[in-house]
Amino acid sequence: MQKQTKWALGAAFAALLLAAPARAVDYDIHVVIPTSGGGAFAGKGQQDVLEALTGVINKAGGVNGQNLHFVYHDDQTSPQVAVQLINEILPLKPRIVMGSSLVAMCRAMTAMMKNGPVLWCLSPGLHPVAGGFAFSSGSSSVDQIAATINYFREKGLTKLAALQTTDASGQDGDEGIKSVMARPENAALKLVAYEHFNPTDISVSAQIERIKQSGAQALLSWSTGSPVASVFKGAIQAGLDIPIAPTSGNQTNAQMQQWAEFLPRQLILPSSLWPAHEGVFKLDPRVEQAQKDMYAALAARGVAPDNSVANSWDAGLIIAAGLNKIGSDGTAAQLRDYIASLKDFAGVNGLYDFTKFPERGLGTDAAIVTTYDPAKKAFVWLSAPGGAALGK
Repeated sequence: MQKQTKWALGAAFAALLLAAPARAVDYDIHVVIPTSGGGAFAGKGQQDVLEALTGVINKAGGVNGQNLHFVYHDDQTSPQVAVQLINEILPLKPRIVMGSSLVAMCRAMTAMMKNGPVLWCLSPGLHPVAGGFAFSSGSSSVDQIAATINYFREKGLTKLAALQTTDASGQDGDEGIKSVMARPENAALKLVAYEHFNPTDISVSAQIERIKQSGAQALLSWSTGSPVASVFKGAIQAGLDIPIAPTSGNQTNAQMQQWAEFLPRQLILPSSLWPAHEGVFKLDPRVEQAQKDMYAALAARGVAPDNSVANSWDAGLIIAAGLNKIGSDGTAAQLRDYIASLKDFAGVNGLYDFTKFPERGLGTDAAIVTTYDPAKKAFVWLSAPGGAALGK
């Protein structure tokens, strides 16, 4: 009798399982980011926001009726490791891969994916070839450099210095600074010092001293992560108290808290449009609403917005929209074509138009200048879109 009862219960439970609706298999998107090494602060921030984003997307129906699921791969802040990871991912035939957080890894990955699948780099420092399979997040590094130099010019600063790393980020900065300085509106500005250092150097005292002696009124140091900390410390030790502008990749809450003791008094951080700006500036109502939606979703998870958040958020929304548009049988080429033709898409970084701004969707009006307010633990707007100084 006991055996019959157990059998009956087992049969009833099995019947319930068969009657229950089958759970949709997750739709996996592979994400290659640094969760260790020098770029971990950016990678971990992007992982946090992508996890928050999955809740928003899945609540709205997911991807082709499946729950979206991001699969993370740690590139250890190494282009070589990023290449190894892509070699492992490509046989899975994904339509899209996201990453990395820094331009060096993005460049290495792009070289392997010229014919697909789609690659969405989460760094604005990548400048993809038009018509290719690669896309890049945020306002471009050139536009951010232009906004920063415009801001300096409007503040009456005409003698600028540059202190660049010799890696991919520094090389991108070199190209951007030279091209922006050559523009007619910057004819009265002069680079009075141009220095370089290896990203593994623990001291830049000699370079900082030469910059100090040059009479520079502001410093551009287009680097991300640990090298920037060396620049900040060197400036303090040398008594160099001028505006210092590194890349927007440093515009993260983790970095600001970690560097609290040696942040420059005049810290300048280029940015896309996502930082809160109520009472300071008004954007398109659709962009304002997209930002409020993001802030609410992040607050529910205890995540504070920063640059890593913003560059990941819009990318995820656009990719999910594209995957839903092309359907479950769509190809990487169809996803690429969808993104390339997308326009009037409201994100937290502005209104996207990939037909006007290929491979990125954002132009010069999506770049601003900010600083960090330690008391508020928030990034504060210093300029209007394009770099025009606020309250001048």
